[in-house]
Amino acid sequence: MADTKGTSWSSQMMEKFANCDSLEFLKRQCPYGVAGTVAIAVIIPLLLSVIFLGKKKGKQRGVPVQVGGEAGLAMRNGKFKELVEVPWDGASTVAALFEQACKKHENHRFLGTRKVIDTEVIQASDGRKFEKVHLGEYQWETFGQVFNRASNFASGLVKLGHDVNTRVAIFSETRAEWFIALQGCLRQNVTIVTIYASLGEDALIHSLNETKVSTLICDSKQFKKAASIVSKLETLKNIIYFEEDGASSDSGNRNGVSDLRVSSLYEVEKLGKDNPTDPRLPKKNDIAVIMYTSGSTGLPKGVMMTHGNIVATAAAVMTVVPGLGRDDVYLAYLPLAHVLELEAETVMLASGAAIGYGSTLTLTDTSNKIKKGTKGDVSVLQPTLMAAVPAIIDRVRDGVIKKVEEKGGYIKKLFNVAYKRRLTAVEGSWFGAWGLEKLLWDVIVFKKIQSVLGGRIRFMLCGGAPLSGESQRFINICMGAPVGQGYGLTETCAGAAFSEWDDITVGRVGPPLPCCYIKLVSWEEGGYRTSDKPMPRGEIVIGGQSVTVGYFQNDEKTKEVYKVDERGMGWFYTGDIGQYHADGCLEIIDRKKDIVKLQHGEYISLGKVEAALMSSNYVGNIMVHADPFHSYCVALVVPSHTELEKWAQESGIQYKSLSELCDKAEAIKEVQASLSKVGKDARLDKFEIPAKIKLLPDPWTPESGLVTAALKLKREQVKAKFKDELNKLYA
Repeated sequence: MADTKGTSWSSQMMEKFANCDSLEFLKRQCPYGVAGTVAIAVIIPLLLSVIFLGKKKGKQRGVPVQVGGEAGLAMRNGKFKELVEVPWDGASTVAALFEQACKKHENHRFLGTRKVIDTEVIQASDGRKFEKVHLGEYQWETFGQVFNRASNFASGLVKLGHDVNTRVAIFSETRAEWFIALQGCLRQNVTIVTIYASLGEDALIHSLNETKVSTLICDSKQFKKAASIVSKLETLKNIIYFEEDGASSDSGNRNGVSDLRVSSLYEVEKLGKDNPTDPRLPKKNDIAVIMYTSGSTGLPKGVMMTHGNIVATAAAVMTVVPGLGRDDVYLAYLPLAHVLELEAETVMLASGAAIGYGSTLTLTDTSNKIKKGTKGDVSVLQPTLMAAVPAIIDRVRDGVIKKVEEKGGYIKKLFNVAYKRRLTAVEGSWFGAWGLEKLLWDVIVFKKIQSVLGGRIRFMLCGGAPLSGESQRFINICMGAPVGQGYGLTETCAGAAFSEWDDITVGRVGPPLPCCYIKLVSWEEGGYRTSDKPMPRGEIVIGGQSVTVGYFQNDEKTKEVYKVDERGMGWFYTGDIGQYHADGCLEIIDRKKDIVKLQHGEYISLGKVEAALMSSNYVGNIMVHADPFHSYCVALVVPSHTELEKWAQESGIQYKSLSELCDKAEAIKEVQASLSKVGKDARLDKFEIPAKIKLLPDPWTPESGLVTAALKLKREQVKAKFKDELNKLYA
C-alpha cells in the first residue's frame, strides 16, 4: 500500500515509534534499574510458566470429507459438518443482511469519517508541493441513518432510469459513501461493477464497456480520469460524484461531460427522498458484484459474485473471529474494490461493529498528508480490528527492528530479552501466548510500539499473499494480537481458508472456512501428489458456497478454471500448490505458473525463491526470472533506498543520484553477495540463487502497474517493462 509519492505508510508508522520517547518510558518502568527489572521480568514469568504452562492438546481443525468431482484429498472445517451459508436465517442476500443488521443495531454508530478542519500546501526544497490536512474527530452515522441514506439513494437510481438490467460502476478510493452507494444499488438489485482506483486507462475503458455500465460513481480525483475517456465509453449516461468535505456542490465537475447527466451523491439521495420507491430485493443467486481484478496478465477479468457468495464468506469468517460485536471498531483503508476489504466490511456490518474510514496518506501522526502536530487516523480511531497485506506487516516489522538497533544499549538489550521471552511463550502454548506474561511485557516494553496502531488492536486479518512466520510473530509479540492469516481469491469471494485465533503456529493459512471444501488434486508434472509423505500435496481446488460463477463474458477462461461436479457443486482450480498438515490445516507452498524448468532439467519455483531472497536487508522488492534455455536464473531488484545508501556512505562510495548508485558495480556486487548469503541460509540450491542481477531505483507501486492493489507482483507486466534489462542479464 505505497502512497502516491512512493513512501509506505508503514515506514511513517516507524517514524512515530522512533519519536515516542520509548527510552524514557522504559526507564520510568524500571524502578530497580533496567537490569534489575529485566531479571524480575524473567524470573516471574518463569515461575508462572512452571505453575500454569502446558501444551494444549492437538486440535483437529480440518477433517477429511467425501465430495464429488476430480479425485483428490478434500477437507472441511472441523467444527461444521454442513457448509455455512448465512449468518442467520433470512439473511441470504447482501441487501437482506444490510436491512436486518441496520434494524437490529439501529441506534448504534456504524460509519465514521473525519472532517477536514484545515488544509495547507507545503513546498519542499526541491520545488515539489505537498498538501497537508488537519483532520478532526470521527463524525459517526448510525446504522439507522446509513440505512435511510442507502434507501434514498436506491430510489434516486430508479428515478434516473435504473433497473435490474442496468449496471453501476464504482471507481473511487475507499470511503463511507462507497459503502452507502453499494448498498443502495443492491436494494434495487442493480449489479455493481468494482474497479481499482489505480487501474490504467485502457483497463478502465475495457471494464466499463464490457459490462455496459450506464452510471459511473466516483470521487473527484477519479472524475478527472473518467472525464478524459468519456468519448470512448459506449453506454455511459450518468456520472455521480462524491462531494468533497466542505463543498455542497461541485459544478466544475460537469465541464467536459456535457453529454452526460452529472449529479452529486447528495443530489441523488434528495431525488430519491422526494420520490420514494419500493425496493426490488435480489435473490441469493443474483449477481451482486462484478469485480475486476488487477490480474498479472493482460486486461483485467470481471469475476461475477452472487449475493450468496458474499454472504456465505462473511458468515463463515464470523465463526472464526472471536467476540465480534458492537464494542469492536474496524479501521477501513484498503481498497473496497478488493475482495478482502469488501468482505471485511460485510463482516463488520453483520456483527454490528463500527467502521472508521481512513487512508494510506493519513493513517498515522507522521503520514505524508497529516499536518505536523495533528493526529492520524489510528490515533483518533483506536481500532480493535484491522486488515493488512503481508507487505505492510513486513515493513512494519523491519522498521521497528531498525529503530531498536539505532537505540542500542539498554533499550536494545531489554527489547531482545522481552522479545525472546515472548517468542518462547508464544511458541510454547496458547496460555504462554496470551497469559499473564504477556501483560507484564506489554507494560514494560511493548506498550509504546502498540500505540503505533492506536493501542487497542485485539485481532488482525492478513490476506492477499503469504505472510512470513517472522512477521506473524512480530504482530503476536509487539502488537499483542493474534493474526488470522487468510487464504482466498477473488474467484472464491475471499473465502477459502482462515487460521484460527488460538492456533499458535505460523506459515499456515488454517483449515477450510466452514463455507467451503478445499481439495488437493495431484499434479504429476510438478511432482506434487496427494500420496506424498509426510504431508499430502497437490493443486488447491476450492468448492462450495464461496465459489463464484465465473468470468464476465469470458466463457473460455471460465471453463478453464471453473468446474461443476456430478452433484452440482462448483469448484475453482486455483493454480496454487498446497499441503495438508496432520491437523487439517493448509499451507501454501508453490504456484504452478511460477515453476520453470531450466536447461538441464532442474525445476525452479520463482515465488519460493523470491520469498527467501526478500529477507535480505537490501531488498525492497524483487522478481526472479528463469529462462528454459539457460541453466541459471537472474533477478530484478528494487533495493531498499535506506539500506543501500547507508552502505554506500559507510563504504565511501560517491554518487550523485540513486540511479547512479544502482548502476555501480560495487553496489551490484554487495547486493548480490547478500542475496547469495540469505539464499544459502534458506537452503536454496545453487541454480536457485540469481547469477546476475539488475538494480532498479524506482519503487513498484499499484500506480505504476507493476504490483496489484494487494502489492502482489504482476510478473508479466514487470517482464514486459524491463524486457531489455532481462535480455542484457542473459547476454
